[in-house]
Amino acid sequence: MPPNNPLPIWGNEKTMNMNPLILTNIQSSPYFKVNLYELKTYHEVIDEIYYRVEHLEPWERGSRKTAGQTGMCGGVRGVGAGGIVSSAYCLLYKLFTLRLTRKQLTGLITHQDSPFIRGLGFMYIRYTQDPKELWDWYEPYLEDEEGVALDPAEGWSHDSKSASSVE
Repeated sequence: MPPNNPLPIWGNEKTMNMNPLILTNIQSSPYFKVNLYELKTYHEVIDEIYYRVEHLEPWERGSRKTAGQTGMCGGVRGVGAGGIVSSAYCLLYKLFTLRLTRKQLTGLITHQDSPFIRGLGFMYIRYTQDPKELWDWYEPYLEDEEGVALDPAEGWSHDSKSASSVE
């Protein structure tokens, strides 16, 4: 496939295979509808990831109410009752709207400025690429030791380039 052609999308080409609650919250988010609408290029989105993303969870800290939930919604991480959708997930969906090329996606997962740029690249792969090809994408990075905050409570600083969790 030529490097400037968008990668094919595996699964649902409209929803990015996302949980419907998360997708609805992204699409109705003022951040996505106003701020991210203004971004037209891959490089603008990369810069926004660098400056805005501090964790990779779908919801902002403290914005989900899970007390009293039972059954399938009660204990499922990232699902259940919605809250304020994270900038990470809004930017992930923005990348999806750009229909990344193989070269762009490779640029995300090899980016050196922020583990969140790389993390969103790997999430993009997970949501959009054929499951049979995941190993080919992920295998070269399995022993990566760079830290990244998965949860909003863990925090991360651009100055220190470190996380208090996965290392």
